[in-house]
Amino acid sequence: MAPIPLSVLDLLPRSSGSDNATALRNTIDLAQQAERFGYARYWFAEHHLNPGVLGSSPAVEIALIAGSTSTIRLGSAGVQFGHRTPLATVEEFGLVDALHPGRLDLGIGRSISRPQPTAAAGPQTAGTQRDGAKQGYLAARGGASHEEDAYTPNGLLLPKQYDISSAFSSNAVAHLLNLLQQPGAYAPDYDEQISTVLALLDGTYVSPEGLPAHAAPGEGADIQVWILGASGGSSAAVAGSKGLRFVASYHHSPSTVIDAVDAYRAAFRPSADVPEPYVAVSVDAVIAETDDEARELATGYAPWVRSIRRGEGAIAFPTPAEAAALEWTDDDRDLVRDRVLTQFVGSPETVADKLEQLRDATGASEISITTITHDHDARVRSYELIAKEWADR
Repeated sequence: MAPIPLSVLDLLPRSSGSDNATALRNTIDLAQQAERFGYARYWFAEHHLNPGVLGSSPAVEIALIAGSTSTIRLGSAGVQFGHRTPLATVEEFGLVDALHPGRLDLGIGRSISRPQPTAAAGPQTAGTQRDGAKQGYLAARGGASHEEDAYTPNGLLLPKQYDISSAFSSNAVAHLLNLLQQPGAYAPDYDEQISTVLALLDGTYVSPEGLPAHAAPGEGADIQVWILGASGGSSAAVAGSKGLRFVASYHHSPSTVIDAVDAYRAAFRPSADVPEPYVAVSVDAVIAETDDEARELATGYAPWVRSIRRGEGAIAFPTPAEAAALEWTDDDRDLVRDRVLTQFVGSPETVADKLEQLRDATGASEISITTITHDHDARVRSYELIAKEWADR
């Protein structure tokens, strides 16, 4: 089987001892190098209140990179629609597309949001808002899990998923939403939001009251719309039913990646732009000349994941020595186990074999790789090594 395209997923990580400006300059350099290495796309995630992750606004990040590259596609993986509106998003991407036409991918995720109030729910107290916000976070993330480790027929690990609900208090989630959303705001139905995006892009939007709206910029822009999903829930169903491209996450929800892909394909209806199911799968990976060197570079990954899953926000990515000096409990190890076991770490040959296994298990049309190391040159080299090995397969 011929290799499928590889892409880059960048969170704009900041390394310990570094600053924000250096992290941004590193991203510009990596995007330029990724274009030279032959990567198909360079995508940006959206996260908030993470001191070690600067990727808070994909549209701004795309705009910063677009002028420094010329051919690689740029996109979001993804814009969080729990607190953003379709119109603002279409206008932002349309503005960038005006100068860089035909290069943008609008990847959309559900993310956390307050649930829409209903009469049956009664008045919204501070307590019910907190609990609703937490349930909204868990629903967006995807709740299906495996009670024990499982494997696909070709041996891909689908690990037991840690019960992350215990790591995120209702107060913490509500606090984040209070900063991201206007008071009393809630996200509409996800299917409705995606329908609005598509209608604004193609110029057919009409409100329920019969009023048209035209996004300027944005209407008519040559933008690919993707849907991100972590499980077999509504995101996969919406992507499939609307004939859109879909991104399934093996990198942050490895236990449910097959559920997500299967649900998308089951719901798929052909569209003019996407006549058959089209899936990209994301994965964490670190590549070096040898397996041992790669494992050393990846040492900081476990404490970095631990900080996120504790609800503390991603720490600045530690050096191997800083990571080795940290204390761990059995609960800590259990907290990050599924992520550590499914990070692809090793030589180009080792990791390429695992990428082939992931491709075959999911039927992926593309694979998006996210790599974080403390040293920027090692990160660039990781992407270079796997691109060369993959092209030679």
